[in-house]
Amino acid sequence: MSLFSRLFSRDRRYGDISISIQEHLDERIEELMEEGITREAAERIARLDFGNVTLLQERSREVWQWRRLEALLTDIKHVFRRLKRSPGFAITVILTLAIGIGANTAVFSVLNSVLLRPLPYPEPEQLVALHLDAPGAPGLTDFRNELRLSASMYLTFAAHNRVFQSIGVWEAGSASITGFAQPEQINTALVSSGVLETLHVPALTGQWLTAADQDPHALGRVMLSYGYWQRRFGGDPGVVGRTIQVNSQPRIIAGVMPRGFKILSYDFDLMIPLGLDPVKQQLAGFAYRGIGRLRPGVSLAQANADVADLLNVWMDTWTNGPGSDPHFYLTWKIRPALQPLKDTVVGSIRTVLWVVMGTIGVVMLIACTNVANLLLVRADGRQQELAVRSALGAGRWRIARELLLESMTLGLLGGTAGVAVAFGGLRLLTSIGPGNLPRLSEISLDGWSIGFTLVVSVLSGLFFGIPPVLRYMPSQQRVTLMGAMRTASMSRERQRGRNLLVTAQVAMALVLLIGAALMIRTFLAMRNVDPGFTDPSSLQVMRLTIPKTLVSGPTTALRMQNNILEKLSTLPTVTSAGFVASVPLSGAEPDWDQILIEGKNYDSTDSPPMRLFNYISPGYFHTAGTRLVAGRDFTWAEIYGIRHIGIVSESLARELWGSPREAIGKRFHKYQDSPWYEVVGVAQDVRENGVDQVSPATVYWPSLSGDASAPDKLSAWRNVFFAIRSNRAGTQTFINEMQQAVWSVNANLPVANISTMQDIYGQSMARTSFTLVMLGIAGIMALALGILGIYGVISYAVSQRTREIGIRMALGAKKTELVWMFVRSAMVLTAVGTVVGLGASAALMHLLRTLLFGISPLDPATFIAVPAALVAAAALASYLPARRTSAIDPVEALRAE
Repeated sequence: MSLFSRLFSRDRRYGDISISIQEHLDERIEELMEEGITREAAERIARLDFGNVTLLQERSREVWQWRRLEALLTDIKHVFRRLKRSPGFAITVILTLAIGIGANTAVFSVLNSVLLRPLPYPEPEQLVALHLDAPGAPGLTDFRNELRLSASMYLTFAAHNRVFQSIGVWEAGSASITGFAQPEQINTALVSSGVLETLHVPALTGQWLTAADQDPHALGRVMLSYGYWQRRFGGDPGVVGRTIQVNSQPRIIAGVMPRGFKILSYDFDLMIPLGLDPVKQQLAGFAYRGIGRLRPGVSLAQANADVADLLNVWMDTWTNGPGSDPHFYLTWKIRPALQPLKDTVVGSIRTVLWVVMGTIGVVMLIACTNVANLLLVRADGRQQELAVRSALGAGRWRIARELLLESMTLGLLGGTAGVAVAFGGLRLLTSIGPGNLPRLSEISLDGWSIGFTLVVSVLSGLFFGIPPVLRYMPSQQRVTLMGAMRTASMSRERQRGRNLLVTAQVAMALVLLIGAALMIRTFLAMRNVDPGFTDPSSLQVMRLTIPKTLVSGPTTALRMQNNILEKLSTLPTVTSAGFVASVPLSGAEPDWDQILIEGKNYDSTDSPPMRLFNYISPGYFHTAGTRLVAGRDFTWAEIYGIRHIGIVSESLARELWGSPREAIGKRFHKYQDSPWYEVVGVAQDVRENGVDQVSPATVYWPSLSGDASAPDKLSAWRNVFFAIRSNRAGTQTFINEMQQAVWSVNANLPVANISTMQDIYGQSMARTSFTLVMLGIAGIMALALGILGIYGVISYAVSQRTREIGIRMALGAKKTELVWMFVRSAMVLTAVGTVVGLGASAALMHLLRTLLFGISPLDPATFIAVPAALVAAAALASYLPARRTSAIDPVEALRAE
């Protein structure tokens, strides 16, 4: 018979057994009465002959019983009955667990979605990022953590590798879309052949870009992202085959990629063929990110070895033009550093998420110790009941099972409520999380998160359920009725378990509080760093691109940018305006190369460091609030006159010429045959990559200058950020006026990335802010739980030692002495927990030193102030319940005994 049938039809079967027995007895009684025996005698004889009816009924019912399960269900019923009788206790424990478990589930959902879940591509374990290191190119790591691939590298690797099924390169960019109501600038992904084949995600509608689309002379096709398809075309399935204007050129829509598809973590709007022409490629041009799909059975080490061999093929095949040394890059010591694509997507956020997960885990431990203390107190109150049950024959395992069942039930109820807390917490985490958090759109409360909640609930129930079991389960030293009825003042050993848990709470709370305090110090240190610009809330920024297909000549493009500046400068409340190729902290792709200074001879073994290049207009430094330490700014006359002048950062001036003042008038150039450029100004250092990063040595070039590859040709930087200083920055009215000013110059120019520098500055600190907020929340929770633990222990001690207090007061003890007795006890616990917590904090902060900035992991002020504050809070928490001793009447206390 099935378990279901046994459980849900047993009442009917029990009734059938009783009816059958009664029918049998009635038949026997009738037989005896027919023999002349009276009914009363017949009933007595029939029952004697039949035997114990109740016993026979129970034995008959055992056939239909699932004894262990029914016993478990009975125990569960008793657990809920006891919890119903103590609603305050039950609600307190469930809410405590709900907050702890819910917070852990929410953080785990982020961790699982970002770190643990495979990338949303077929067979993602085969995908690798083609990273390169160049330890022989000094200065490169100051502004870029890798050497990217050049077009010639990709062509070499694609043609000669033996380890990849497919390989491709791509680049993030932007494009102007015209032909609609208003021009629009969108994010683009420029992809080579092999990118889509490597990621291997089929198009939602239409088809992939093909090798034929990579022909630079063909009428190019493009692909839409799902989001852009919905936003611009309303999800029209007939969009395939339509023509759109991209940078004033017609492009045919080949297909639409599915919802959620990204290239790594880059969320593009339009995918455009890169269109590399092998005839025009050189060794240089390290601008592309590479991805590849390994052949089955090929390891990462084998792939690195193969790429290392191909680097020699690359240098033997290509050059940088006539007279160049193709093996110059041997001095850069380029080496492959391929890594799983998932590691590239996740990046440095891995450490932050594990720190947050560990922090919330510690809060969960503190919550569990608090619940364990509550259960110890609850079990202490049931000691007489447990002793009676033990004396009546209840086994030790039966009592242990009931105690554990109660704790497990509380854990599961807390976990159930924690799911709701996790749902809200997840929304909070995704809203306050860093804007550049990878895989943000994939974060969800899925089956793995629910499974994690279940595991945490069960483990929590065991964690806080075991101490009461070990303390009160009958063992070799049996609990007696007399022992159960003694007052707590006669058994101070009962306090030891609770004291140990409180000590652990204090230690863990101190670790979290020190971590939070160090993050606060880090945040303040970062806020005090001069980023290289001033008053960011009044500095409006927007990005604008002038494609060659719209304006071909570089001088004409510069004049259009100049006209836009003039229009913007005439807007009400605008005090100044300028433009720059890359604003600080924006994450824009930097231009870079080496420079050679006049008067120094360079040989093949003396490779000049790489320098960050930026391109600016006159007035940009004044607008941004970047100080000129020495010299002067560019003038428009010099730029239009193609004067070979430049401005360098303060750190570069000190490195090359000793001081900013000495740098003025000095000359440098890019290559041996390129013109000399004169230093006319030295600008303060700017934190280009983040306020916690070193300011890179930077060269500021005029926005119109000679082409690096052909000095006799001119080039203008067409993708620039306009910076406008106004006290109306960030308001919608001002943004509308800026757009109208741009369209008054050219109606086909879209405006993008509109924000204030304050927004950009805040985004650059988002990761630190996120860690700070999470550690701060965890620290506050830990402090509250730790203080509640101390308060609970002292409050319980006062209530249980009423008789002792009454005797002491009757014998003349002063109330202040009695208060100090309890406060001293709490201070001992706090002191022990503080010592343990300081040791743990020192070890942990040393491991997390990479998250700190401008502060030592063993900062003395933090390691003194935080424990002092914790001790003060603990003293207050112990004083409040201890003060109740002054209200105890010794006569009433002794009479109660």
